[in-house]
Amino acid sequence: MAQTDVLGVRTDIPSGPEELRALPPERLPALAATLRAVLVEQVRANGGHLGPNLGVVELTLAVHRVFASPTDRIVFDTGHQSYVHKLLTGRARAFRTLRQEGGLSGYPSRAESVHDIVENSHASTALSYAAGLARACGLRHEDRRVVAVVGDAALSGGLAFEALNDIGGSGCPVVVVLNDNGRSYAPTTGGLARHLARLRAGIADADVFGELGLAYLGPVDGHDVAAVERALSAAAARNGPVIVHCVTVKGKGYLPAETDEADRLHTVGALDPAAAGHAAGHAAGAGSGAGGSAAPAARSWTDVFAEEIVGIGARRPDIVCLTASMLRPVGLRQFADRWPDRVFDVGIAEQHAVCSAAGLALGGLHPVVAVYASFLNRAFDQVIMDVALHRLAVTFVLDRAGITGPDGASHHGMWDLSFLAMVPGLRVAAPRDSTRLRALLAEAVAVSTGPTAVRFPKSGVGADVPAIGRLDGVDVLYDTGRDVLLVAAGPVAPACVEAAALLAASGIGARVVDPRWILPADRTVVRLAAEHRLVLTVEDSGRGGGMGAALAQAVADAGIGTRVHSLGLPRRFLPHGERAALLAAHGFTGAALAEAARRALAGAVPQPEMRAS
Repeated sequence: MAQTDVLGVRTDIPSGPEELRALPPERLPALAATLRAVLVEQVRANGGHLGPNLGVVELTLAVHRVFASPTDRIVFDTGHQSYVHKLLTGRARAFRTLRQEGGLSGYPSRAESVHDIVENSHASTALSYAAGLARACGLRHEDRRVVAVVGDAALSGGLAFEALNDIGGSGCPVVVVLNDNGRSYAPTTGGLARHLARLRAGIADADVFGELGLAYLGPVDGHDVAAVERALSAAAARNGPVIVHCVTVKGKGYLPAETDEADRLHTVGALDPAAAGHAAGHAAGAGSGAGGSAAPAARSWTDVFAEEIVGIGARRPDIVCLTASMLRPVGLRQFADRWPDRVFDVGIAEQHAVCSAAGLALGGLHPVVAVYASFLNRAFDQVIMDVALHRLAVTFVLDRAGITGPDGASHHGMWDLSFLAMVPGLRVAAPRDSTRLRALLAEAVAVSTGPTAVRFPKSGVGADVPAIGRLDGVDVLYDTGRDVLLVAAGPVAPACVEAAALLAASGIGARVVDPRWILPADRTVVRLAAEHRLVLTVEDSGRGGGMGAALAQAVADAGIGTRVHSLGLPRRFLPHGERAALLAAHGFTGAALAEAARRALAGAVPQPEMRAS
């Protein structure tokens, strides 16, 4: 047994699934309590997904006791509910490094363990993975079982429905463990949610899964390890697709999570270790007490958007908002409280959100689709073919753009500018501060001839960055000469101003401009390029496409000989870590930008992380 220290008490956590399967059943309640104590202590210390993992403790124990990972393939949908899985697969000692730079990922990670089959952290994908894995096992004549642990909210995604249709129709031998807690962040919505509620209550005449071709077992108390084990064993004995319906409580065993009306402490920020330890004590003691609370967070970009969209909604009755099961995280709670009939939560289904927004626009309304920047990737076809092709007035609000921090590669919003740059007629704004966010959001929803997008990061909004002048809608932030034109995309403006000051101090004239609307390339910025020896574009997005590439192309097309260097994030999947540290590591500081400008002026190749596109 691996030893780990929880609140100064020596406790036993199995070092792997084999040791877990060898434990007598009477040891499991104590182990479940230990796991919950570790979760509360470490997640409250480091931040992360608390409520979802508290709710799957017994379920995960049962899965690993019935199925032999990694021989049997276990895939966790979304992946944020995999913390218990990590603890039971040899990572208990390292769990204190969860979501820390160089430590454990907050999602499954193939680099961490052979027990992490896929690195899925976007919802509704596990069933498709499972269908492919099951087919591969059959074709290769491998004696493996394939298990997909899926939340009820993830089943609201279109990809999950496509996979269910395929699995049921083909007879793929997949065991679907349905973790039904009735929630994502908020209560799960839609017709499937109502159907699951009827199944829980025992009042359904038939189950939709059976109609699709999957055998249905349940409902089962997901916090009764023995009951879940029996159901999973029965499912494993079948040679075909089975769904095991487990009913759980999100936040189970920790009273502050169980009673949190907002989202059952779905995600929490980091606390001071003493407060986190106090909270863990309450979790180990049957969930009594309130735990600790973090210091008040700085005003975020999302907070500013949440306030401003309410003001716009009051002035514009044609404004409606859409969310993909993330009403609070993207800042639409206040709007929904005031106008519940003007907000549409479509479930974890970004494709449907965007396509239905096109329908709303065709119907004479102006939809605002609020999503995380990295989640818009899932709806690219709808953005280009359903919205842009029809030149519809839909505004996309892209939260968590750029480096997001501890959530890592799948959540860094560094791809949106690369693919949005190719969408005809789409304009993208990047505010540098709260004043510009308010102004650009108002400008975006005022556009009636095509789609718009406004992107901002996950962080405190910081102080305003004043302009010293404006040229045809382009803000001038600093001006000491015509050697270097620094073109700043939104929140990187302060670093660009700092870089310009350092350049000026060394005798290099620099001008900093903020186009405000960064895509397509601004004609005024193209004209300004001709007045400078070098143009340096800076954006917290990937170098493959985006503002810099668009401006370089526009400058070349205009026959202007000025060199354009595009500085941004490298074209690779970046690890988790603090936003400020990751940005600094990739050259987003005044000193690094100034040095990149000096090297480019001297004809040298910039450093690898800041190399031109």
